[in-house]
Amino acid sequence: MILIADSGSTKTDWCMVEKGGKAAQRFTTKGTNPFFQTQEEINAEIAALKPRLKGKQPEAVYFYGAGCGFPDKINTVTRILQQQLQTSFVEVNTDMLAAARGLCGHRTGIACILGTGSNSCFYDGEKIVANVSPLGFILGDEGSGAVLGKLLIGNLLKNQMTPGLKDEFLQQTGLTLAEIIEHVYRKPFPNRFLAGFSPFLAQHLHDPSVHNLILESFCEFFRRNVMQYEDYQQYKVHFTGSIAFYYQEILYAAANRMNISIGNISQSPMEGLLQYHTDH
Repeated sequence: MILIADSGSTKTDWCMVEKGGKAAQRFTTKGTNPFFQTQEEINAEIAALKPRLKGKQPEAVYFYGAGCGFPDKINTVTRILQQQLQTSFVEVNTDMLAAARGLCGHRTGIACILGTGSNSCFYDGEKIVANVSPLGFILGDEGSGAVLGKLLIGNLLKNQMTPGLKDEFLQQTGLTLAEIIEHVYRKPFPNRFLAGFSPFLAQHLHDPSVHNLILESFCEFFRRNVMQYEDYQQYKVHFTGSIAFYYQEILYAAANRMNISIGNISQSPMEGLLQYHTDH
């Protein structure tokens, strides 16, 4: 049995795979990001996973995670997984490689993530050969849930959206200006907090100011990320993540405006990862 994990900043999707490629069990836990969490926090979350395995010990663990792009972070997650799961073979890679393998398999293409955060890469069918740094939700992460939430709140509080939308937002969320500032600037995981306003955006897609906010952010994602790759117009651009999946109509409109050809759009790369690891 092998264990595959696709971990973002918000949640981690796990899948136990029996020999022959059959998915035996799937479950979800909190997101694990070594860039923002301490070793103790990661250790506690992996320890909480063990009861879900029901005594089964995986022969191999393939963990793809946000924040796993640096050697020290990879070593930290690898060590914790080995200790907690008593598994000698542990491979830790980035969530970007998960997206590339899950979306492209062994084909060349451009793979993108639009979830709580955003990212992209040029993938040659085996490895990532180019990556524009996403820079996080303060400096980058265009098109992500966190940035859409940031733009929504900023525009609402500065009265840049349709009249009446601000009062509706404050009434629906029950938040005050002071509480918003507290969450964004003082509490942990402000990216998760901001991305949590995606349902409000989804409820108001008919509103021109909301539709335009999302469209422009997606265009920025293409302009500042995808269009940086050499000969990008010769390849399909594939997407995974909740934002790409649920706002795909607007994503197609943005791609059409930028003359970019979209390929696959999936909510999660897990199905593609299952095929990749059982065929590989």
